[in-house]
Amino acid sequence: MSVERIRTAVGHIVLMFGVLVSLFPFYWMVVMASNTTPDIFSYPPKLLIGSHLFENMGKVLDNIDFFGSMLLTLIASLGVTVLVLFFDSLAAFAFAKYEFPGRNVLFGVLLATFMIPAQLSLVPQFVTLAEFGWIGSLKALIIPGAANAFGIFWMRQYAKGAIPDELISAAKVDGAGFFRQYLTVGLPVLRPGLAFLGIFTFINVWNDYLWPLIVMTDPNRLTLQVALDQLNGIYGTDYSMVMAGALMSVIPLIGVFLIGARSFIADLAAGAMKF
Repeated sequence: MSVERIRTAVGHIVLMFGVLVSLFPFYWMVVMASNTTPDIFSYPPKLLIGSHLFENMGKVLDNIDFFGSMLLTLIASLGVTVLVLFFDSLAAFAFAKYEFPGRNVLFGVLLATFMIPAQLSLVPQFVTLAEFGWIGSLKALIIPGAANAFGIFWMRQYAKGAIPDELISAAKVDGAGFFRQYLTVGLPVLRPGLAFLGIFTFINVWNDYLWPLIVMTDPNRLTLQVALDQLNGIYGTDYSMVMAGALMSVIPLIGVFLIGARSFIADLAAGAMKF
């Protein structure tokens, strides 16, 4: 066997080991969700999937409005994701391909916001939304997350290398304005970067707990993560039921990731073929 084949085989083994390590937490979640709470704390621990999964899922549905909370979370996640993809890519396109006064200073200020903990903005944001009368509404979940520094930074770095200056110059010669250049030149090339940003944003909003806990004051309108927290009892917790709820909340994310990752890989391959 040649040295190259040995290296390839070792690389495949390492990758397979990494995949198994990455998948084990999901498997362990299924194991805990399909057993009872005493089984979870038994020694030696049970490593096989049990027979109580649907029973535990039924307990989740009996204790919280799971599907109502999921619908609210889905609307908020989709709303934030769409706004972030539009505003962040628009700003990134301007930063990457246009010269304007104060561009570098403004981008530096944008990067500086990475060093500010998100918790420091909770009180000012809450006061502002209270003045608008948005507390407890979907607007309080969607509008504050409509744009973010990470998305602009990521898309700007992607746009700088992915969009040739010649395409921008050709569009200007054809009389295309800024928005037409963004729509016809920028967006088709930025699709792989947008796919990643969309997945990243959707998952972050879906899993957000602190901000919805603060702004959603109606106990009958809670996001999924806040609703799942109600499964923890004051005097005792049915951990198998909690893990079943966590598993049910993760399933939509897996679907979003698979769809988005497929689009991301397909767009990258298409871009490689074009260039």
